[in-house]
Parts: sequence; C-alpha cells; structure tokens
Amino acid sequence: MSIYQHFRPEERDFIDQVLGWKDYVESSYAPRLTDFLDPREQQIIKALIGTQSEVQLEFFGGYSDAERKRALLFLDYMEPGAGDFHLTLFELEYAKKFVTIEHRQVLGSLMSLGLKRGKFGDILVSDEQVQFVACQEVADYVKVQLDKVGNAGISLKELPLESAIAEKEEWNESAVTSSSLRLDTIVSTIYRISRQKSQLLVQQGRVKVNWKTSENPAFELAEGDIISIRGMGRTKIVTVEGKTKKDNWRIIAGRKK
Repeated sequence: MSIYQHFRPEERDFIDQVLGWKDYVESSYAPRLTDFLDPREQQIIKALIGTQSEVQLEFFGGYSDAERKRALLFLDYMEPGAGDFHLTLFELEYAKKFVTIEHRQVLGSLMSLGLKRGKFGDILVSDEQVQFVACQEVADYVKVQLDKVGNAGISLKELPLESAIAEKEEWNESAVTSSSLRLDTIVSTIYRISRQKSQLLVQQGRVKVNWKTSENPAFELAEGDIISIRGMGRTKIVTVEGKTKKDNWRIIAGRKK
C-alpha cells in the first residue's frame, strides 16, 4: 500500500521531503530543523513520523500558541530546547501617532524581500505593537533590507522570544455533519450559507485553504486545514471523526473568535 494514497496528490513533494528528513536524521545521527510549517504541514509530518520511530519530533514557533511552527526531527537521546529552533523575534518601530500598520501589509513587505514564506512565522499585531518571528538564518538580511511596510518607514528591534505579544488564540469548536468533504460543501455547512453562494465565493477567489487561494469547489478538505474567507473570518478542521449512519461526515470545526 502506497503511503501517498493517504494524502493529496499535490502534497506528494512535501511527503518526499519529510521522508528525506527522517532518513537524514537516522543515517547521520544529527537533528534536522525545518522552515516554518503551516498547520496542515504539521499534521502531515506528525502522521509520517509517528510515535513508534526512534526519530522524535517537536514543534516551536517562538511562543506557546504559535500557529506557524518550525519542526525539529531528532534522535531520542537528544533533549531539545527553545534555542535549538533558531528563531528571532522582531518588533517594528515606526511613527505610531501617524501610521496604522496591518497584518497584510507586514506579510506583503516580508514577501517582497525575495524570501520564502517558510522563513517567517506568525505576524503579531496588538493595537500599535507589531511583531513577527523569523528564522535566525535570515534575520540579519531582514534587518538590513526591511525599512518600509506599506508607506511607512520602519526599523526593526530584536526582542527575546519571551516578549512576544500574542495571546492564546480562541476558537469556538462545534460538531457539524456534511454530505462530503468538498470545499464548497464544508463552507456552506460551517458558514451557514447556500451551496450556490459558497461555490461563488470559491470561484471568485475569496476563499483560501492553508493561506493559498483555492478556486476549485471540489477541493477535498482534511484534518488540520485552515479555511479563510475574505470578510467572513477563519475556520479550521480540527478532526474528521468518520461517517454517520446516514453516510454523512462528522466533523469538529473551529471558528476563530
């Protein structure tokens, strides 16, 4: 039985990458640190590494409730700490009296530096305070290159990870049943809108799955997926618990408060 059949076709490259990381740790007796992973990627790597292997797995994104995290694969004799994840916390300094900076502006400016999204973790915004977590190996480059967010001139200050401003994310979890795991069906069920409207939202490019726009209404969702709809908030598929007697899918979904 092929391991790939348990995952989506487009996830095959990532699966191969994870298996390569595992082989590296086993053959070299050295740990392997990944870039930041989204929740779905974290779900996949957990499934592939499992709990019966001598290769162990831990995640850390800079603070206890981080969404995007780096994964560390290591042999069972190692006891990793926060320093082994090589993270840097930056805070933006800017003219707070005259400028408002939003999450999307920070992400856009970071991506304009030419680095992969995996080099950056969560972006944290609380009132006028704006922070983000980055891989330590790109921190010097980011500090030199990032001098503007939107139209605002900024400078960066490094802070200890303990200074992260993020509060624990709160999700309202509820059990729902759905006739399928299709994106349009799940959106219709969770957001309580018609199937026609959910299909239109997807086709208009207003729906993202794991931070990537999905214009395919038939895209099949799985545990760990994050759905975001412009103007309607975010949802995550916490668990897919199986079929009911009426052959519907029983799902635990979370809506962000």
